[in-house]
Amino acid sequence: MPKGTTSRSWIDILIELAEVFFKSARQNKRGRTWHQHVVPYKDRWAVRREGNKRITSKHLRQDTAIRKARRLARKYKADVIIHRSDGSIRDRISYD
Repeated sequence: MPKGTTSRSWIDILIELAEVFFKSARQNKRGRTWHQHVVPYKDRWAVRREGNKRITSKHLRQDTAIRKARRLARKYKADVIIHRSDGSIRDRISYD
């Protein structure tokens, strides 16, 4: 090979691909949480897992939604984030 060119062996390329793969796998596991949000829903209350669009459960009263969210948060060692009727955060309970 001429002195001015650099060449990577197939082993170096394979090692680099493996590092990229494992690094991306670790990042995906960190991104998903089980935090439960108690949010206003129409004229009722709902429990929604953080990051989900789908509602886990609907309730007539906020206190029953909080009880459901607490049960789920204890099970998965997560947090309960309670929102006011205007959507702002009222309280946060941690079960880590």
